[in-house]
Amino acid sequence: MAAYDKFVDDSLYPIAILNDALKSEDLQVRVNSIKKLSTIALALGEERTRLELIPFLSGSFHNENEMLLTLADQLGNFTPLVGGPEYGMHLIPPLESMATVEEVLVRDKAIESLRLVAAQLSAQDLENHVVPALRRLVSGNWFASRASACGLFSVCYASVSRAVKLELRSNFRKLCQDEVPTVRRAAASKLGEFARVVEIDYLKSDLIPSFVELAKDDQYYIRVLAVEACISVTELLTQDAVMHILLSTLYQCASDSSWHVRYKLAEKFVDLQKVVGPKIMQRDLISIFETLLQDPEPEVRATSVTNIKDFCANFNITDQQKVIKKSILPRLYKLVSDRNTHVKSKLASVIMGLSPMLGPHNTIKHLLPLVLKQLTDKCPEVRLNIISNLDYVNNVIGIRRLSKALLPVIVQLAEDSKWRVRLAIIEYIPALVGQLGQKFFDKELCEIYERFLNDHVYAIREAAALNMKKLVELFGVQWAKQTIIPIVLNMSGNKNYLFRISCLFCLNNLAEVCGADIITKKFLPTILLLASDLIANVRFNVAKTLQKISPHLDASIVDIQVKPTLMKLYGDADEDVKYFASEALAAIANM
Repeated sequence: MAAYDKFVDDSLYPIAILNDALKSEDLQVRVNSIKKLSTIALALGEERTRLELIPFLSGSFHNENEMLLTLADQLGNFTPLVGGPEYGMHLIPPLESMATVEEVLVRDKAIESLRLVAAQLSAQDLENHVVPALRRLVSGNWFASRASACGLFSVCYASVSRAVKLELRSNFRKLCQDEVPTVRRAAASKLGEFARVVEIDYLKSDLIPSFVELAKDDQYYIRVLAVEACISVTELLTQDAVMHILLSTLYQCASDSSWHVRYKLAEKFVDLQKVVGPKIMQRDLISIFETLLQDPEPEVRATSVTNIKDFCANFNITDQQKVIKKSILPRLYKLVSDRNTHVKSKLASVIMGLSPMLGPHNTIKHLLPLVLKQLTDKCPEVRLNIISNLDYVNNVIGIRRLSKALLPVIVQLAEDSKWRVRLAIIEYIPALVGQLGQKFFDKELCEIYERFLNDHVYAIREAAALNMKKLVELFGVQWAKQTIIPIVLNMSGNKNYLFRISCLFCLNNLAEVCGADIITKKFLPTILLLASDLIANVRFNVAKTLQKISPHLDASIVDIQVKPTLMKLYGDADEDVKYFASEALAAIANM
């Protein structure tokens, strides 16, 4: 790459130097050469870039896909380097050439860059240079050029004359009917984009018939793309036009023979709902959505279930309860017992989002039985998703109504083999006991919490220690002194040093809420005892803990008990212990 240091200072032979670099046997060297084209262009100047560099690049390496991909990317930003938009047409020939190669990544990047260049050109230059290139691509014998052409219609259409617009619409229709599925697929992927720039009358007469045909194509992946285009087309039409022109196509997609098409419709259903208008929502979309919720393919049902809350929320407030009770709940009664656990799990994550829309009475009458059923589901993920989203129901009816059903589930999930399940339970406990009170915790959850503190997974012990602070804030220091602190201090005698470290971590967190008296009388003796632990990791955590609690202690206690212990640790043979002791001593000195 030394050649590149040369042409920056010597602009006489930059293309020759570039040519030498492109002959390297190392592909990465050749690719890096292309990445530095902007530097070469600056050295050459705008005119020589147009007249020398661009023609050179056009014929240098037709079979190097990686280099062509890099070049196509570079040329998209080359308009200022060739003299600005008035000279942008010089970039069209090499990009057009790359838009015809077999490698799809190169073609896509070439069209992307060609669109960037075309967007900067004047209307006259578009018609004189980009449209002819589009014609050549459309009429190409090789399917790749026709597929690439589909990406240029929308950037040209708005700025050209009426006669050219007519030609563009005609050519796009031809591509939608092309004998090669790859071309029809490209046309389907760009139909929605093209629809946005075509006049409404021509949209109805020219593009919608093509859309309807693509939605019936014998290739399922083309029909999938037609579903995406449907949203763009629907957005541009009135409700009456949608009912007369597109509604039958929507019903057809909902019962398509390929589950991929039905899946795409389910995935985009809420987006579609937002553009069709209230009349079609009430008259047609509800029944289509019900069909998708009962689809034979689990993936379609799961995706539809994910959209339940948003689907219902898009109706006005007066209609929400009616839609849920009449159309959604009958489907949910079956879905909570679905044979596929993925579907049930998705339902568990959204079902309680219906609670605010149903209100207290209907939540208790209709939704609560379904929630309770899912709480007893055999799949842990289903039960976990219910518990993780209980806030919805809690805000509407209060969690006390669920406490009897929740307790056995919590006990079971607390012992689940998957640590992430246990972690979710820990994180929910403060919110749960905040509603059910101290007595409930002491009677039902204290023993479970102690198991969390002694769990073999660090993340569980850490989460339990962090949430302990929230429990003390809820129930008070006196409760902590009687209930939770003895459990923590007992961990200091555990034979496993990891649990002794967890004890220190708990004391760290509790120090912020327990006050100087408890820290001095309860915490400090245990911490000082652990300063003589045989394990270095325990000793340096003692140093960190002493640093953390010192601001909460009287100065005399710090001088008499804390500093001597830290000085002893500073003389420890272990470097980590010595380091953290010195850090603690420095922090205390600055208090």
